[in-house]
Amino acid sequence: IYGIYHITSTTVNRHPTFTDHRLAMTACRCFTNPALNKTSELLCWVLMPDHVHWLLKLGEGDSVSAWVQRMKAVSAREVNRVRSEQSALWQPAFFDRGLRQEDDLLTMARYIVANPLRAGLVRRVGDYPYWSAVWI
Repeated sequence: IYGIYHITSTTVNRHPTFTDHRLAMTACRCFTNPALNKTSELLCWVLMPDHVHWLLKLGEGDSVSAWVQRMKAVSAREVNRVRSEQSALWQPAFFDRGLRQEDDLLTMARYIVANPLRAGLVRRVGDYPYWSAVWI
């Protein structure tokens, strides 16, 4: 069995890049691209204005660092294409935490997708357009 990780990455200087719907949708398309995920499975994610949370089931032959680098590189390239810029999108570093066996996967997924609610961006999770989970 391969590990499950909660990963967080922020935009450069926490700039609220993803308040722009076009840029947010561009990044979201990258997150759901099977070619980028390879053998790993993105269980759930939420894209906030200045950061992203991913819940990743790491696949065979993949590493957390390689997966994050792939996702950040492709999403930055695509976002820059849409905004006609060549600037850094993501901070170089990211935070990851491996879930332990006793951690409740669904509780973590609910926590992740409820971020927009806790941030006051929406009144209901379903009203926020930039998230997904394999359970729905």
